[in-house]
Amino acid sequence: MAERWRRTTKRRLTRGVERRLVNPVNRAVLRAGRLGATYAVLETTGRHSGLPRQIPVANGLEGDIFWLISAHGRHANYVYNLRANPRVRVGFARDGELHWRTGTAHPVSDDDTRTRQSQLVRGRLGYRIDAVLLRMIATDLTTIRIELDPS
Repeated sequence: MAERWRRTTKRRLTRGVERRLVNPVNRAVLRAGRLGATYAVLETTGRHSGLPRQIPVANGLEGDIFWLISAHGRHANYVYNLRANPRVRVGFARDGELHWRTGTAHPVSDDDTRTRQSQLVRGRLGYRIDAVLLRMIATDLTTIRIELDPS
C-alpha cells in the first residue's frame, strides 16, 4: 500500500511540474526550431474534449517507426488519449517550424523498455540526458510504438 501511495504521489507531483513548467518551455523552444534532434511533439486527440493535445516527447524516430517511452505508463494522460483514439500526429522541428507526420500508436506491453531506451540513446547526447531525467521521474516505464504513415 505504501508503494502504491508513493507512486501516485510522485506521478501527481511530476505531472504538475511537467504541465506547468517543462512542457510549455519545451514547446516554445521546439516551435522556435531548437531541440529538434532531441525532442518532437506528440499530438493526440483528447478522449473527452475531442480537441488536439500536444506534448513534447523525446525524439525516438527510427525510419517510419517512432518509439516513445512513457514515464507513467498507462497512467499518462496522453496514453489514455491514444488508447481512446490511436491516430496521432508527430511534429519534428526543421527549419524553424514543425513538420508533421501522422501515424497509429500502440502500447507495447511485452517490450523491455530499458533495453529500448538504451538503443535509442546511442550517439544522441540530448536523448541520453532526457532518458536519465525520465527514469528519475518514472513510475511505470512503458514503450509506445507509433507506426508512421508513408510520407
